[in-house]
Amino acid sequence: MKKVLSKTLGGLTSAYYLRHLFFGAAISAFFIYMALQSDAIKYNELVIYTVNTLLYPYARFVYESIMDFILGNNVFISNAILFMGMKIMTMVLCWAAAILIAPVGLAYLYYYHSKNQ
Repeated sequence: MKKVLSKTLGGLTSAYYLRHLFFGAAISAFFIYMALQSDAIKYNELVIYTVNTLLYPYARFVYESIMDFILGNNVFISNAILFMGMKIMTMVLCWAAAILIAPVGLAYLYYYHSKNQ
């Protein structure tokens, strides 16, 4: 069991995981803040926010892997405001769907690290 956990949950570099964990926590904090403003936060929402935050780095890994495959090594010159808006939108979408997307990333990491051994 320890090998499975190290191949999946430990499959990303710590710098990558912590960077995306920070952004996932920021998104979660924003949604918690908005829920507290309306006094409508529930315990199950906090659990979902926590799970999405912890799985966000793996969901983002899947998204970035797909985008690297599609775009390759191309460089696009674009409006910075438009680019940042799209970046924030994809971050929020990856965070919101992390519970659905992350298992794909975890399965790939397990396969990748098993193949390399």
